[in-house]
Amino acid sequence: MPVFALQVAFGLFPQRAVPHIAGMDRVLDLDGFEQVARDTVAAFPAPFAALARDVALRVLDWPPDDILDDMGFDDPLQLTGLYDGIPVTEKSVWDQPLGPDVVWLFREPILAEWRDRGDVALTRLIAHVTVHEFAHHFGWSDDDIASVDRWWE
Repeated sequence: MPVFALQVAFGLFPQRAVPHIAGMDRVLDLDGFEQVARDTVAAFPAPFAALARDVALRVLDWPPDDILDDMGFDDPLQLTGLYDGIPVTEKSVWDQPLGPDVVWLFREPILAEWRDRGDVALTRLIAHVTVHEFAHHFGWSDDDIASVDRWWE
């Protein structure tokens, strides 16, 4: 997938896909988080929407201990989201189905980052994490994503 494709995606999200809405900086429950994430995915442009169609979206308050252990994290606040699957750039028609790819969002770590930052709307941060995790599904590494989305600056 060409670099400009992800640049286009990050140009559209979260600013246009999930606009800042007055009053939306309140703390959202799990259903609210999931709705923001689903709205973000629903706004993906056609090439990305088609690739994202079969990815399951799961929102939990905290990352499960087994995921933290597998990834070597001691602090659950370090993990705001996770893509669990095989990127489309590595899939083959010959692969045996293993179940759906999953994008996980973890509410409490996202809320902690939002509170610590203080400079971003909660809906935009949720959308950012959603796009970041789906970018892994599209075949992008963290370095690839960082080259077009310098979110931390």
